[in-house]
Amino acid sequence: MCGIIGIADHQHAAQKAYLGLFALQHRGQEAAGIIAADRGRLAGRTALGLVAEAFPDRVLREIRGRAAVAHVRYATAGGSDLVNAQPLLFETVHGPIAIAHNGTLTNALHLRRKLESQGAIFRTSADSEVIVHLIARLPGPIEGAIAGALKQIDGAYSLIFLTPGKLIAVRDPRGFRPLCVGRLGRAPVFASETNAIHQMGARFVREVEPGELVVVHDGRLRSLKPFGPLPAPTQCVFEEIYFARPDSRVFGLSVQATRRALGRELAREMAPVKADVVVPVPDSGVPAALGFSRESGVDFEMGIVRSHYIGRTFIQPAQVLRDNSVNLKLSPIPEALRGKRIILIDDSIVRGTTSRRICRMLRRAGVAEIHMAICSPPIVSSCYYGIDTPRREELIAARGPVEATRRFIGVDSLTYLSTEGLLRAVGSRDFCLACFTGRYPTRIMDFEAALPSRVKTARPAAAKSPMGVA
Repeated sequence: MCGIIGIADHQHAAQKAYLGLFALQHRGQEAAGIIAADRGRLAGRTALGLVAEAFPDRVLREIRGRAAVAHVRYATAGGSDLVNAQPLLFETVHGPIAIAHNGTLTNALHLRRKLESQGAIFRTSADSEVIVHLIARLPGPIEGAIAGALKQIDGAYSLIFLTPGKLIAVRDPRGFRPLCVGRLGRAPVFASETNAIHQMGARFVREVEPGELVVVHDGRLRSLKPFGPLPAPTQCVFEEIYFARPDSRVFGLSVQATRRALGRELAREMAPVKADVVVPVPDSGVPAALGFSRESGVDFEMGIVRSHYIGRTFIQPAQVLRDNSVNLKLSPIPEALRGKRIILIDDSIVRGTTSRRICRMLRRAGVAEIHMAICSPPIVSSCYYGIDTPRREELIAARGPVEATRRFIGVDSLTYLSTEGLLRAVGSRDFCLACFTGRYPTRIMDFEAALPSRVKTARPAAAKSPMGVA
């Protein structure tokens, strides 16, 4: 969780990056930052809050340079303090360097302790700072030092580095997090999602490949493959299910089309469906509900209205904020729902508290029956690669059977999409399914003590599907 932008060789680099950040605001709402390279130095601003709050017109006009890196943050490692807001900017033996990171490192704490024992002094609690300390201990050129540092790192990362002379983008060898390349005229641009490429007025060219390091210098792009033989890709399937914006292409797939396919698969697994209307939980449930409606023949009804002035409840940093945000964010339409049997479509259930509040609102609006259908399998394990699912004991599906979740939420039936149905919808097995299976594709050194013994493995393996139960 986080969104990153990079742009080089453009006279209004910071201003274009600012536009791109608006398209990535859904990826982080805690802080925003832009650092630009101008005449041999790096400077810019980081601030808490949304993009528009962080960069008033006067401030934005003062950020000058022909290259820039930008970031919107949700904290999955390190606190929400301003000191952790990115891009992080450091003076090193290689000169000034700024870093923007999407993902979570799984051995950062281990490396941090080792570096501190050797005299390193850390300025932040963010895992991203570990990378810079490793870079500072290696010889140049800077792209070689970055590659050498990343070979010591485990976990998920899409990264953009900025120096006075170079912009460098890299994606981890397994490709957990997305990163795209585009062109704005002759200027190369990078972004977490294609919608940000388009927001900047650029055209999408391709994705940065897993394990690829792209160096932009003097207007030229150079692709390096420093990691040697690569493991099988394990891209984050939750990007397709929930996190990416529907107008993006992520991992080569249209997010909107993929979510419709999830809905179609769910309708097939539930058939025959006995209900009056299909109702999505907006916004992420809308494409899936459309797919479900078309496949099942049950009418689609936009029975819940979302206020777009309230952010995502899933990425609110505290439960009390999530609880209050649900009431502010969603409102049922009684005239469309009263006396109806509804299929309520949502992308996932994490803690269950949001779903419970939604269903209570629907009952008060007069809904006769609620049959909840979830377009993903039960989330039974925490994500350690950048999606901030909570500790395992907070995950409702990990605490008991589907029937217990159904009773807690207060619905007449609850169905999850099977893992096979999920893979059919995405059309590939090159995805990480650890949150659904408990099988992690890499070692997660910093978190192993918190795991049940049965999931302490770094070896990917096929897992039995947790089937949905009506």
